[in-house]
Amino acid sequence: MDLPALARPQAAEVAAGLERLLVLIRWLSPAGLSLTAAATLSTLERSGPCRLTALAAHEGVTQPAMTQLVGRLEDQGLVERSADPEDGRVVQVQLAPAGRDLVARRRAARADRLAGLLSQLSPADSAALAAALPAINALASVRRDTLSAWPDRS
Repeated sequence: MDLPALARPQAAEVAAGLERLLVLIRWLSPAGLSLTAAATLSTLERSGPCRLTALAAHEGVTQPAMTQLVGRLEDQGLVERSADPEDGRVVQVQLAPAGRDLVARRRAARADRLAGLLSQLSPADSAALAAALPAINALASVRRDTLSAWPDRS
């Protein structure tokens, strides 16, 4: 995908801002789970039961890596495997009740920490963040389709 020349500097600024945001997200998140594990649990919460291969593709990891991660999450009682109702040879993964509780507790802890940070911002910065949410959500929704079409994602 070729960006217009004027968009490249802006894209670089957005990329740098997203890198800083990732550091903030790591700081906001309680210890105990990798970002991939936490994202996988959140995906299962949003999507419901999911085939292992689809889950791996959505999270941007290999199928063997997702198989190992799901095995660890299953050992911890956070996810459950079951046969796909449409094809018994296929395994589906779903969030276990303990996984749902963990996702809710982690989200609440992040929200509490974030509320403390947001209280230190000016009203203008708070309003700018609120106004940016639709664009952030739009960017997040197109990322997988766009990135999967690119041969080199590094």
